[in-house]
Amino acid sequence: MKLGTERLMIIPCTEQTITPEIKEEYTCGPHIIRHLNALKEDPALLYWGVWLVKHKSTGNIVGDIGFKGKPDENKVVEIGYGFLETCWNKGYATEALTALIHWAIHTSEVHKMIAETRLDNPASMRVLEKINMQKREQTEAMLYWELDLKDINR
Repeated sequence: MKLGTERLMIIPCTEQTITPEIKEEYTCGPHIIRHLNALKEDPALLYWGVWLVKHKSTGNIVGDIGFKGKPDENKVVEIGYGFLETCWNKGYATEALTALIHWAIHTSEVHKMIAETRLDNPASMRVLEKINMQKREQTEAMLYWELDLKDINR
């Protein structure tokens, strides 16, 4: 399965999609390695982990996005994302998150999404504001967000 937007292709991260070329051009962070290891243990995590975000016109990886595990018993799932610095301020995170939210809505397995950002990351906060996430809690260093999917136009 792949998700497509106007400019992006969003594909689940697997051993097959992390090709040697991708490993060379995109630094596979520890979260990707953890996801690939967890996927070996539980193939049902396939869509509930990391997704790679590629630019359609170049085929280059611009970042990754995804869930931090399957939805819990209350149908809540946490999202996260990271994009190459050269790809910041181009709307890619908002575009990719919007696609992932709509995919999650159509699974009927998610009622709410949550996220967290550091207080020193205003760009990430702006992305979450653009997708209509609401601030729910703040600590000295973090801001916690939520999005009730029933509030989204399907």
